[in-house]
Amino acid sequence: MSTETIEIKNLNQFYGRKQALKNVTLNIGTGMFGLLGRNGAGKTTLMKVLVTLLPVSQGEVTVCKIPVGKEAQIRKITGYLPQEFSMYANMTVYEAMDYLGVLSGLRKAERKDRIPSLLEKVNLKDKSRVKIKALSGGMKRRLGIAQAILHDPRILIVDEPTAGLDPEERVRFRNLLCEIAQERIVILSTHIVGDIEATCERIGVLEEGEIIYQGSVTELIERAKGKIYAAEINHIELTRLKEEYPVTSMVSNGNHVNVRFISKDKPFDGAEACEANVEDAYIYLMQEKRGEM
Repeated sequence: MSTETIEIKNLNQFYGRKQALKNVTLNIGTGMFGLLGRNGAGKTTLMKVLVTLLPVSQGEVTVCKIPVGKEAQIRKITGYLPQEFSMYANMTVYEAMDYLGVLSGLRKAERKDRIPSLLEKVNLKDKSRVKIKALSGGMKRRLGIAQAILHDPRILIVDEPTAGLDPEERVRFRNLLCEIAQERIVILSTHIVGDIEATCERIGVLEEGEIIYQGSVTELIERAKGKIYAAEINHIELTRLKEEYPVTSMVSNGNHVNVRFISKDKPFDGAEACEANVEDAYIYLMQEKRGEM
C-alpha cells in the first residue's frame, strides 16, 4: 500500500460524555475525497483529529504512516483550511503569506520563490499589495488555500470551503481543489452535495458520528436506481406529496411545481421514473439509515 494514505481504524471521539464520532474506519488515498454530512454530523471533529488539533480519544489514526500523536511530523506534511479562516486584517496579501511562511520555517529565498507562484495559482497575484480586509469572501478562501499549501504539504484538508460563496466563485474554488488534488491527498468536508458531485470520485458519508457509506459516487447513485421519480403538480398537491414521499428537489413553474421524490414503486399516473443524481442518492441513503425505506 502506498504511503500516501490516511488510515483511520475504529476511531471514537468524545467531548466529555458526549460521543462525537463512533467507530469511524476510513482509508483515504491520493486524489479528492469528499466527506459529506449535515451540520453537526461530526465532520469538523474528524478534520481536527487529522490535523492534530484534537487528541484521539480511542482508536488508531495514521497519516502517511505517521501516527497523529506525533504532532510536529503531521503538521509538516498537512495543510488545513478551517471553516472560519482569518488573518490580520491590516496585512497585505503578500505580507500575510510571508508571515505564515516564517512561521512554517521557510527560508527567505523559499518564501520569495513560492509566494508569487502560489498567488498566481489561486488567482490573487494582482492582489498581493491589497490588505486582507479589502478582499471578498471568495478571495479570502483562495488565500486560505494558498497559505495551506505554502509549505508544500502531502495532505490538504478543507472544511466547508464554499459555504457562502457565490456560484461563480464556488466553481472557481472547486476547479482549484481538483488541480491541487492531482498531486496530493485532498479531503473536502462539506454539507453541500453539489460540491461533492462536481469534484469527488470517492466519498464517505457521516451521520450522527457514524460512517454510513464509503465508496464511489457512482456506487452511491446506483443504490437509488429505480427509486427516483419526477412529476409536475400543483401547489395544493405538493403538500400532500411531501407528507407521503421524501422530496429531493422542487422547482416552481408558475402555478405548478416540478418535483423529484423517492418512491419504491410508481406512485401515481403522471409520475415518471428518472435517473438518480448524487443529491437524490444522498437523501435516499438518509432514509435507509432511518429505516424509512
